[in-house]
Amino acid sequence: MKTDIEIAQEAKLKHITEIAEAAGVPDEYLELYGRHKAKISLDLLKDDTKKNGKLVLVTAITPTPAGEGKTTTTIGLADGLKKIGKKVTVALREPSLGPVFGVKGGAAGGGYAQVVPMEDINLHFTGDFHAIGAANNLLAAMLDNHIYQGNALNIDPRRITWKRCVDMNDRQLRFVTDGLGGRVNGVPREDGYDITVASEIMAVLCLASSITDLKERLGNIIVGYTYDEKPVTARDLKANGAMTALLKDALKPNLVQTLEGTPAFVHGGPFANIAHGCNSVIATKMALKMGDYTITEAGFGADLGAQKFLDIKCRMAGLKPSAVVMVATVRALKMHGGVPKTELGAENLEALEAGLPNLLRHVSNIKDVYKLPVVVAINRFPLDTDAEVALVAEKCKALGVNVCLSDVWAKGGEGGTALAEEVVKLCEQENDFSFSYDLNDTIEKKIEDIVKNVYRGAGVNFTPAAMKQIAQLNSCGFGKLPICMAKTQYSFSDDATKIGAPENFVVTVRNLKVSAGAGFIVALTGDIMTMPGLPKVPAAEKIDVDENGVITGLF
Repeated sequence: MKTDIEIAQEAKLKHITEIAEAAGVPDEYLELYGRHKAKISLDLLKDDTKKNGKLVLVTAITPTPAGEGKTTTTIGLADGLKKIGKKVTVALREPSLGPVFGVKGGAAGGGYAQVVPMEDINLHFTGDFHAIGAANNLLAAMLDNHIYQGNALNIDPRRITWKRCVDMNDRQLRFVTDGLGGRVNGVPREDGYDITVASEIMAVLCLASSITDLKERLGNIIVGYTYDEKPVTARDLKANGAMTALLKDALKPNLVQTLEGTPAFVHGGPFANIAHGCNSVIATKMALKMGDYTITEAGFGADLGAQKFLDIKCRMAGLKPSAVVMVATVRALKMHGGVPKTELGAENLEALEAGLPNLLRHVSNIKDVYKLPVVVAINRFPLDTDAEVALVAEKCKALGVNVCLSDVWAKGGEGGTALAEEVVKLCEQENDFSFSYDLNDTIEKKIEDIVKNVYRGAGVNFTPAAMKQIAQLNSCGFGKLPICMAKTQYSFSDDATKIGAPENFVVTVRNLKVSAGAGFIVALTGDIMTMPGLPKVPAAEKIDVDENGVITGLF
């Protein structure tokens, strides 16, 4: 069996100008990065002659080690729509180097449903993440320099909230002490690093609508507090202009292609368990102008990525999805039913029935909370039995939702045509898209609505520290911002061990902080890492390059 990278390397890629022409992107808007990548000028968004297409969100059940295949389904669905004669574009996130070298290798789809050139996309691509890291660390340097040079803003070094970042899993950097070595080497203080995709600048870039908006949002970033507890911003440090200069090219979406030549806009990549988990607003809007259908995805399960896509991104950007695809596998559902990963090959209808409530809860949320039409896409594995697939279809049908088998990993677009036909039907339906909470409610009520309406929990426990922070957020005028829940991706609850569809649980919110640049409040539950570590056997150990520059082992 060929690996993903072998399939990608054997593909005959079209020149990126051909992809742009197929998408309807005029040459004057293209900035070429070699033969197979390009950035697109933001001026394209000013073209009012192009009508927006239909927006389709691909999301999934709660993740398991068995895998679901959300990105693969997104790409295969787009190629399936192309196969049935539709003009379609894809809008995806960029992979982070941390997971690429850490847990799983590449993140550009799989099998015959990939975006290419996959090596470039998975590695440095067009330098967007490096620019974000540079802007983040410029702000950190200017902050510490301000304190060293006399601290005119009266910043309390014990209340600095801004961290440096690096785009690699490196647990050694979670907590550091810096500024050591004597007076000329800075002011000693406790510090730490985040991974680049956890930086607020990543969220800012992905939610900004223009360079002007980007600069405004960057200026609003809060880096710490004064001795009398007043917030200090990047604008106070006069850093936002220089940060914008570093990010002006990174703000432009990247154009690549699928293995079957479908235009793909790959741009931005905030994590979904600590940020909002979606690609950039600019890339999505650009893709909508270039296709009759735009297929996009959101990170992790629908309780995280889809919830934030719908309640944060769509609300901020004025987007209205036409349909949602819920991705699941029989194997993953059996894991939710209590079967260990080593025993997933055997038919087990009892375990499947026990795990199905996870899928049904996600489907019900999309249908009943957000009022959007939804189809379930089952990534079929060779050992899945007809009886298992029939059971999934039966349970979904009871909710009025159809199930389509997806075979895009093995067959590319051809394996996604049935799903494509169903998506076209759903997109023709009118929908009453709604949010899961009212923006004008209190911070506590918004969080409670997410927990009760989406997670189906019993309620929320706010720690005394969280209540104090809510009071401070309200006093600073942030009470009407949307909520970004920082929560484990492995459960509807805040306890990763509660798989399936747990009930009667209470979510504990231990801390809240404002991402004033991004424009949302982050509610932290459980132990959420903003700097992951490498596993015992990192994917990096299998990655190599030969004397001809050919990379192997990336996935």
